[in-house]
Amino acid sequence: MNRVRLSLATGMMAVGLAFAAPAAATAKTTICRGSPSSPGVLAGDYYGDVSIDGLCAVNAGRATVHGTVWLEPNSALVAAFGGHGSVLDVTRSIYVGRNATLLLGCLPSSFPCIDDPNPSSPTLSSAPVVGASVIARDPLGVIVHDATVGGRIDESGGGGGMNCTPTGVFASFGSPVYSDYEDSTVAHGLSISGLTSCWLGVARVNVGESARFLSDNVADPDGVEILANHISGDLVCRDNSAVWDSAELTNSGLYPRTPEPNTVGGSRVGQCVLSSPRDAGGPAGPGPF
Repeated sequence: MNRVRLSLATGMMAVGLAFAAPAAATAKTTICRGSPSSPGVLAGDYYGDVSIDGLCAVNAGRATVHGTVWLEPNSALVAAFGGHGSVLDVTRSIYVGRNATLLLGCLPSSFPCIDDPNPSSPTLSSAPVVGASVIARDPLGVIVHDATVGGRIDESGGGGGMNCTPTGVFASFGSPVYSDYEDSTVAHGLSISGLTSCWLGVARVNVGESARFLSDNVADPDGVEILANHISGDLVCRDNSAVWDSAELTNSGLYPRTPEPNTVGGSRVGQCVLSSPRDAGGPAGPGPF
């Protein structure tokens, strides 16, 4: 997990993108347009929906969307900056379209902000709030940290294929494609299904209802990692390439591992019943996943 996640954070800081002026807000839908060489910027208040066309960022202070954010196909929204009080708040939902990428939130403990002046000892954070849900349909990747989601998280399909080759906006960062949700709160359910990617992680997320992982296939043998979450409902895992409730202790291989079990208020179903093996060739369990 750490190898994939840190390669993206480090790569983004190395890119050093120069950002264009904010898009002008309208009473209805604002279109934020940009490119990797000249991203658009969201800052201030937007009364109505916002549509992302190309690459846009939230890096110039707080951006509040009083409506819905739509990531158009092949677009990217990078809201993982902490300087100048940068944070994205959305009163309704965020929809991530086909082959689009969302980076939302950052914090020192697990995903340093892109603009942190001292990435080896980070201090900046950005804690976004989404009033309703985060819905992704065939996205390239969705990466969420330190966020509060008032509805549900539902990611289905997409992922860029069962490989760890950097593509799309991830290629600009020199990172494999992946999806990851960490250190966040989701008021209702969390569902990730049909994802085909390099890696998938869900760690330290408070889920108000059930969490479901269905038919997710990843190239990294260390995924799918489901670690230390608090799930009020059921934890359901079926037909995934692999599932782990533990993290590797070194960067030299899968084993040995340290357990990070989940707290589940309902039932554990399918692959996520017994804890994953701690050592190579070892048995699952005896503790719960």
